[in-house]
Amino acid sequence: MNYVNPYHFVTNCISGKWKMTILHHIHHYGKIRFNETKKTLGVSEKVLSQQLKELTSDGLVERIQYNTIPLKVEYILTPLGEDLIPALDILYIWSVRRLADLNLPIDPDAFKVHTEMKYEDQLMDIMDTYKQKQHPEGN
Repeated sequence: MNYVNPYHFVTNCISGKWKMTILHHIHHYGKIRFNETKKTLGVSEKVLSQQLKELTSDGLVERIQYNTIPLKVEYILTPLGEDLIPALDILYIWSVRRLADLNLPIDPDAFKVHTEMKYEDQLMDIMDTYKQKQHPEGN
């Protein structure tokens, strides 16, 4: 019998430069459309397409196609995808704290899309420091 390491399994599901961002994006907006997401995230069409296919294949995302002209396709999280969001939140918060500890520049978009109170409660000190660095004239 070939045993599967749980850490390897989950990293296979969420590895890829954009997968965690895509999952959070769908969670934040409830659904996404391909072209809008491509523009918003600045990801190439090839990469976005591949990563959405993999997320769908892994059962985390559902692709919904509407028979309209022009064709309309949306992506939503499946219940399995929704179950993963709290773990992604923990990884995001840990990562922001670690970047701040290392004094590494944090992508400004990180604070624009993670606006829910759960992030502010955990990261208020870092967010305030970051905002002060971005706009020192406000001090």
